[in-house]
Amino acid sequence: MKKNYLARILIAFCLMLLITSCSKDDEIEIDKPQLTMNPPERELQLTIGDTLQLQAGTENNTPFEQEWLLEDSLVSSTANYTFNAETTGEHLLIFNAYNASGVFNYVYQINVAPKPVDVSMTVEEQDINLEVGDSLQFGTVNQNEAVYTEVWSVGDSLVSEEDHYIFEPQNSGNYILTYEASNATSTFSYEYQINVAAKIRPITETSIAYVSELLEFNPAPGQFINKNPGNLESAQGVVGGSGLVSLGAWGGSISFAFDHTVLNREGENDIIVNGNALPTSAEPGVIYVMQDDNANGLPDDTWYEIKGSAHSKESTLRDYEVTYFRPDTATEDIPWEDNLGNTGVVATNTFHQQPYYPEWITEDSYTISGTLLPDDNIDMSNPSFITSKPFEYGYADNTSGGDKIDLADAIDEEGNPVNLSGIDFIKIQTGIQANMGWLGELSTEVSSIADLSLLE
Repeated sequence: MKKNYLARILIAFCLMLLITSCSKDDEIEIDKPQLTMNPPERELQLTIGDTLQLQAGTENNTPFEQEWLLEDSLVSSTANYTFNAETTGEHLLIFNAYNASGVFNYVYQINVAPKPVDVSMTVEEQDINLEVGDSLQFGTVNQNEAVYTEVWSVGDSLVSEEDHYIFEPQNSGNYILTYEASNATSTFSYEYQINVAAKIRPITETSIAYVSELLEFNPAPGQFINKNPGNLESAQGVVGGSGLVSLGAWGGSISFAFDHTVLNREGENDIIVNGNALPTSAEPGVIYVMQDDNANGLPDDTWYEIKGSAHSKESTLRDYEVTYFRPDTATEDIPWEDNLGNTGVVATNTFHQQPYYPEWITEDSYTISGTLLPDDNIDMSNPSFITSKPFEYGYADNTSGGDKIDLADAIDEEGNPVNLSGIDFIKIQTGIQANMGWLGELSTEVSSIADLSLLE
């Protein structure tokens, strides 16, 4: 041991003498560092949570200093370095080896991506049936602690960016609920088809066949308005059974509610509307129905017209409007103007000398909109015997004995069929604008409206 120790001292001493005796021109030359890197790829893809072993191996055994720099921070001074993928994004890792003769440099670009989305759904069934008023909570479970964004959409509308969503439909219909989770690594999506049925108010022991509540009475001017059968008392009299109310000239209307949902029975008529029509004296009224789609008990959903036999006639006009004007004196004719530029009057007569303009309407004019039916069924060629023949089907006060209505004939604003499971409200509106001479204006009358299923 002592000999080795002395030998090391002697060698070191000789080296010192050699170095100090040399001039600058005689300095010892060493090679520039030459190394191989593992892994050799300079661009690396990792997932968060991964680890990567990196190693620099010398090729020429020349002495050098070495360092690893991560984002300009020194992280190692050895040949090996372990990179821990703790944050997502791009990371710059540099290895430098250097001595007096030069520098060896190697740059890694490491992209750390998030974990792939791995999600399970708390509701796996994708075809779901609900009813208005129901609610259903949808949720997700993160299976691998991945980080991602979440989006719930109903149709094209964003409804939530959380890991859950409570679906509470306000209206019936078919809905598409979509969930999507995504990050830079992957995307996961899940789609639900949700059929929401309108809430059906069942028939109970206290249910009646006839309409049970007057919702609105909005007549047009006419010879019976402001007295029986064209006043509020007459309108109320139709509730619960048989009465008689006159709706006045074109556009006059009345609406009612049933105390239950009148079901749309396949292949059968569902409602009967009675008036006072005779074989040669029809005063057709357009029928509208509404389902309590939002289940709030109010007629604030959509009115659908019943498609009658005159629907396809060229002279039938939907989106028709008439404005009625208060006359200067109560006994004068009632002027009107429509949205096509036509003008006319609701003519007064000597048989009915009360004001024809509704006295409870405080404005000097009011506008009514709806469907105008053709008047070519009216024959005034014999002034003493004026006739008005009925349409084939689909209107109120159209045929003697009452008019049976199939709810399957309901159509939307575009004329497309509407599939209603049932209806809760009904509206009748005078459909023809006609002055029938000494008979006065054509005016739809209603005496009763009933659910046929409870009359059979």
